[in-house]
Amino acid sequence: MPGTTPQPQTYLVTGGAGFIGSHLVEALLRRGDRVVVLDNFSSGRRANLAGVEGHPGLRVVQGSVLDELVVEDLVRQCDVVVHLAAAVGVRLIVEQPLASLTTNLRGCENVVEAAWRHRRAVLLTSSSEIYGKNSTGPLPEDADRILGSPSVVRWAYSTAKAVDEILLNAYHRERGLPTIIARLFNTVGPRQSAAYGMVIPRLARQAVAGHPLTVYGTGEQTRCFVHVADVVDALLRLLATPAAIGQTVNIGSSDEISIRRLADLVVAAAGSPSPIELIPYHEAYGSGFEDMHRRVPDTRRLRELTGWAPRRTLHDVLTAAIAEARAEAAAPVPQGQLVAS
Repeated sequence: MPGTTPQPQTYLVTGGAGFIGSHLVEALLRRGDRVVVLDNFSSGRRANLAGVEGHPGLRVVQGSVLDELVVEDLVRQCDVVVHLAAAVGVRLIVEQPLASLTTNLRGCENVVEAAWRHRRAVLLTSSSEIYGKNSTGPLPEDADRILGSPSVVRWAYSTAKAVDEILLNAYHRERGLPTIIARLFNTVGPRQSAAYGMVIPRLARQAVAGHPLTVYGTGEQTRCFVHVADVVDALLRLLATPAAIGQTVNIGSSDEISIRRLADLVVAAAGSPSPIELIPYHEAYGSGFEDMHRRVPDTRRLRELTGWAPRRTLHDVLTAAIAEARAEAAAPVPQGQLVAS
């Protein structure tokens, strides 16, 4: 991994055209690094990289982490791998469980095996879904995983991410591969799509449109939201911290809020007349869906390793989300394109 004052390097960012990936790519280019993006654009968008289009330090490759030959070639050309490519979002995982499982398991295996062959350091972004139904908190990195039946798709996703982590840990312990695992908790901010069940962009778009804000379950379930710029800052700090090698590290905010209260804040921030509607989980995601009541990270390890602390507030997040929703609503619709109701 780079040291505390890293020299310019070449980073392979899988999923680099996605929500988090595009912000990380911009940050790496700003500090003088070179970046190769590998993305199949299934959920990432070329528009996410519009701000760095044409940058001499950027190369974008359209392809999949499931393509072993492409992964092998790109890993060989780079110094450090940041593996972000994954199926994300509750709705996508529920609707496309097989594709999600394949991407998350086989994709990670391809990346790590290539990194081992070429002796490249790897940072994997994992997920707070690892903890399953464990609603105690704040959750440290070694907290127990509490899962439901393997037949429930959500826990299959949690298990896939756990296998990815186990794979990285095994390569680090048995073969000395430099690895870092970053567990992300509810990252939000500009460019986040509402398409896959992401709650803040969905609520912001509903409020701006004057539609009812749909809150699933009772709305009393609580989450913590962290701005993508703070997450990118944490990732860069971890990449620059030799003591982070071999570690699993939570990244998230400790400011806890219920989803019902979150919806109230979105309505107020948007000045919207929208009502709030509670939708049972089975109507939103089908029968058998399970959720957790609370999810709060313990980020002491991250603070101790890097000195990181989030700088953006939930107010900052909501203000940006509403501004983006308004800009999207005001944008002209390309000729011939249908607008979903």
